[in-house]
Parts: sequence; C-alpha cells; structure tokens
Amino acid sequence: MASYDTLLADRGLPPAPAPLPASVVDAHTHLDAAAAIDGGLTPALAMEIAASVGVERLVQVGCDAAGSEWAVALAEEAPTVVANVALHPNEVARHPERVAEGLETIARLARNPHVRGVGETGLDYFRTTDPAEQARQRDAFAAHIEIARERGLTLVIHDRDAHDDILDVLAAQPLPDRVVMHCFSGDAAFARRCADLGFWLSFPGVVTYPANSALREALAVTPRTQLLVETDAPYLTPVPARGKRNSPYLLAHTVRFVAERRGWDLTAACRQMSANAFAAFGGHWGDDG
Repeated sequence: MASYDTLLADRGLPPAPAPLPASVVDAHTHLDAAAAIDGGLTPALAMEIAASVGVERLVQVGCDAAGSEWAVALAEEAPTVVANVALHPNEVARHPERVAEGLETIARLARNPHVRGVGETGLDYFRTTDPAEQARQRDAFAAHIEIARERGLTLVIHDRDAHDDILDVLAAQPLPDRVVMHCFSGDAAFARRCADLGFWLSFPGVVTYPANSALREALAVTPRTQLLVETDAPYLTPVPARGKRNSPYLLAHTVRFVAERRGWDLTAACRQMSANAFAAFGGHWGDDG
C-alpha cells in the first residue's frame, strides 16, 4: 500500500484504505471524468489501485454518445470492466439537437457484448427545472427503457428530485428484467416501493455523510440481495475522504460503512454485494470468470 500512498498524495488524492477481505464491484463509476481532472488517475492506474484494496471489478458508465463509446472501448480492453451506455438526462435537457442522433448511437452500442446496461438515464429535476426540458427528459427516458428491454440489458436510472415521475414513466411501458436505481437518494418509504418492484438500490458515498439520516434509513430497509454499492467517481466521495476527489479504490470505505450499519460480517458483506452486482448486470465478468 505504501507504494501508492506517495503517488496518491502527490495528486491530492486520499490515501488508500486497508484492503477488503473479499472482492467487491464498483457498480457505477466514471473513469473518463476522473482522468480528465487535473491530477486525476489514468483509468489503468485507477483500476490497479482499486484492485489492490479489493475493488476488482467496475461498471464504467457513459453519459453522452462520446462517453458511451469510450466506456465500450474500455470494456473491450479490460476484462474486469463492463460498460453502461446512455444520454444523461441533463445532456438531453441541455443539448436537444443531439438527442436523436445520440439515441441512435446508444441503440447501436447496446448491441456490443461488453455492454451490460443502458444508463444512466432518467430524470433530474434538480438541475433541470424548465417544464419543456423535463418533458424532453421523460421522452428520452422512455426511449432508453425501450432500448434496454429490446437488448435484454439492465436499465440504470438517474433519479434526482423526481421520484414520482420516475415511477410514472416506468409504469407506462414494459420494463427490462433488471432495473438499478443508481445513486439512490430516496427515503425508506421510496426504498420499499423500489424494492417491491424488484429493483436494485445502489448506495454511493453520501450514505456515510452525518446529515443523511433518511438515506441510512433507506439502507436499513433495502433487502440484502437488492443492495449495491458504487462510487460515482470522481464525485460523492465517502467519509473519511469527503472533500477529496473520488476514485474506485475509495469504495472500500462505503463497503465497510454499509456492513457496519447492517450488522454484517465484512467478508460476507463483500461477497453478497458482489453477487448482487453480478445478478444486477447479467452475470459474472472478469479474469477468473
């Protein structure tokens, strides 16, 4: 670990946590965005450091056509990575001129065998308040749902301040077999609604923040087999590294926090969360699988 500590400190990144006792999956990350930040880790180095602490597999997520192409290219090269492809709802709101062509790209990429999910798609009413732009998000969300269903892929949902509308859009058409609520942000009641629908709930580092008691209540009621963990790196860095840039290796902090809050043995928790990720994204991937 010491060999990485100096490298990380030189880049203004937090030290690596102690290794986990069993392998885990970062269910949602953005290695391209992290690498683009000044001092950011290259994807190869980010994966190497993550693996050294037990975060051995990643789901790389695209947020626009170019980012989705990048995610697929990485997954083609790295057997421990699978790709998700989509137009992020804020991309849809800000660039309506790109939506039609972008959806064609997503539909094409969704045929690639290294793609396991369509997302992150959904609704974001925090950054998008204009009713016309919100309507455009709903239309694009519905189109992503159709792509995921037709290709047999997991639907990965971005939901910010839009819980009821998310469920309304989902109820309006047939769904794919697997649905993940990325960066879950609801309370216990919403967690139960999503869990009852068979969705996986993915918890990022913000669950460790002292003020987020409602999110911890949601964590407490999430069924053991429907719980995922993610970094959403380079964002949402967990305690005790909050305030620094996030990276997949820091998922170990969130895993330990979740295991402690749920009263789980840490080794068993790691194995359960990995099994959940494989179930959520259509099966095992990586060098030994």
